[in-house]
Amino acid sequence: MAEVLVRVKLFPESPETELGELVERVSKLGFRVNATREEPIAFGLKALVAEFVVPDAEGEAEKLEERLRQVEGVGELEVMEVHRLL
Repeated sequence: MAEVLVRVKLFPESPETELGELVERVSKLGFRVNATREEPIAFGLKALVAEFVVPDAEGEAEKLEERLRQVEGVGELEVMEVHRLL
């Protein structure tokens, strides 16, 4: 089965949220994490950009988004890209 790369920008719910801890929490969701990086937003605030690899099946990307919204420390999220892997 083919796979899909989903790149998501996670905005912490508060400036005190540790992005390292956020990486650990999203890594435990059961989806393969391809890469993570911090991205400056403004005034010293940073977002976490994470790439996940999910099966190319109906509803899998939506399932990932739903699970990410439930992670402690995630305020908002933005799906940046979705690409089918060959």
